Amino acid sequence: MGLIVQKYGGTSVGTIERILRVADRIISYKEEGHDVVVVVSAMGKSTDVLVDMAKQITAYPSEREMDMLLTTGEQVSIALLSMALHTKGYDAISLTGWQAGVTTEDIHGRARIQQINTERIQAELGRGRVVIVAGFQGISAEGEITTLGRGGSDTSAVALAASLNAEKCEIFTDVSGVYTADPRVVPAASKLDSISYDEMLELANLGAGVLHPRSVEAAKKYKVRLVVRSSFTAEDGTYVEEVANMETGRVVSGVAHDEDVSKVTVVGMPAKVGTLSRLFNTLADNQVNVDIIIQSSYDAAETNISFTVASADLKKALDTLAANQETLGFEKVDHEEGLTKVSIVGSGMVNNPGVAAEMFRVLAEQEISIKMVSTSDIKVSCVIPAHLTELAVRSLHTAYGLDVAETAVVHGL
Repeated sequence: MGLIVQKYGGTSVGTIERILRVADRIISYKEEGHDVVVVVSAMGKSTDVLVDMAKQITAYPSEREMDMLLTTGEQVSIALLSMALHTKGYDAISLTGWQAGVTTEDIHGRARIQQINTERIQAELGRGRVVIVAGFQGISAEGEITTLGRGGSDTSAVALAASLNAEKCEIFTDVSGVYTADPRVVPAASKLDSISYDEMLELANLGAGVLHPRSVEAAKKYKVRLVVRSSFTAEDGTYVEEVANMETGRVVSGVAHDEDVSKVTVVGMPAKVGTLSRLFNTLADNQVNVDIIIQSSYDAAETNISFTVASADLKKALDTLAANQETLGFEKVDHEEGLTKVSIVGSGMVNNPGVAAEMFRVLAEQEISIKMVSTSDIKVSCVIPAHLTELAVRSLHTAYGLDVAETAVVHGL
């Protein structure tokens, strides 16, 4: 039997009862002869609690100190899970990200993993132990504790699986796999038996919360066999692989939505060569990630540029633009909040004309205004008013034939 890396999310370890249940599942793998490395998130909503505590002290906490604070959540989980295995007669050891050899960039809050020295993990596995690793965290070359961003435990697990040449990486969550839409929004969503890396990456980037986008990127790059499963049932999950099974014949594989969207419009930019480069390099230099971009010209001298950012980055984007207005030479900045990005994804879209037109027709029938549009070979995204999100997602899910009679079950709510 080979090595398996497992990752358990916050709902999976949200209570002591659930931690004990996770320990039993790990033991079942050990009894089959597998070596097991387990990556664990913070318990339940404990990260949110820590963030709220920080905000009670200051609206703008130091990014370094936030990393120091937030990494404690995972340390609680790994220690408790290790204790649970001890009480059941199995040897286990908990390791923080830095103890596990995870080295990252010297960036707080959004660091990327640079390398993993697996010597300590390999040594502990050699002693017959289950190794419990804190997800979401690492250490920079400068010795600073860092975090990978919310949802980064998925990335930790895939990176460990790649570094350890694991047989597979199992992501345990509160649903039984990857669904055609968020089952909390669309009860008629169906579970996919398999999905391609590219489709999963699009869904993850577009708001499907079941996997972190960077974990899918890493899985695709290093050919990690990835499985999304429920930590509450024994049913088969969804395999994320190079080429998904084509058993459904669907043009659209899923509908995703992201409610963390704000729109920024820079009015009166000089219509010159290099304008876009200066604007977006300035934002990038200040760690502002930009998504959809639209440029519109009203005369030969000036142009307006609209783009979307995560709502959490809106203030940083506005502050950066204000600080650089004279250099960039624009007239003013407008912004709009309360938006959602709704997207359809499917590898079958490449050779099927009219898929985008159908999306626009469905939204128009529901009198949902479209503020921005973005497309690729396998996705179409529309920015719409947030209060119409559920109506849009359910209407599109039905229109593309994705509804099933059964109601999806979501655990841990």
